[in-house]
Amino acid sequence: VQLQASGGGLVQAGGSLRLSCVTSGRISSINVLGWYRQAPGKERELVAQITSGGSTNYADSVKDRFTISRDNAKNTMYLQMNSLKSDDTAVYYCKADHFGLRAWGQGTLVTVSS
Repeated sequence: VQLQASGGGLVQAGGSLRLSCVTSGRISSINVLGWYRQAPGKERELVAQITSGGSTNYADSVKDRFTISRDNAKNTMYLQMNSLKSDDTAVYYCKADHFGLRAWGQGTLVTVSS
């Protein structure tokens, strides 16, 4: 499966962005989809995950601000990001995990200005 992330950009602190990740395969059959991010000089970290059953998991730093979702009909996963902070500045990546098989999308840069 191939993934294509988009939606990044420059936004002021307190603003919102929605990231999209389009997959080449049927998104409904992928066990776990997730968003990760990597800030300059830091390790890549998990932001949010969603399973094929719809269960979600969030990093503590984004809970109540970010929402992950998936649209099976469009083979697309989303990350709605609200109340953005300068600490959210990073390259965001989408990832698919399916019972040991993994695929990453290219990153999309999110820059939050304070």
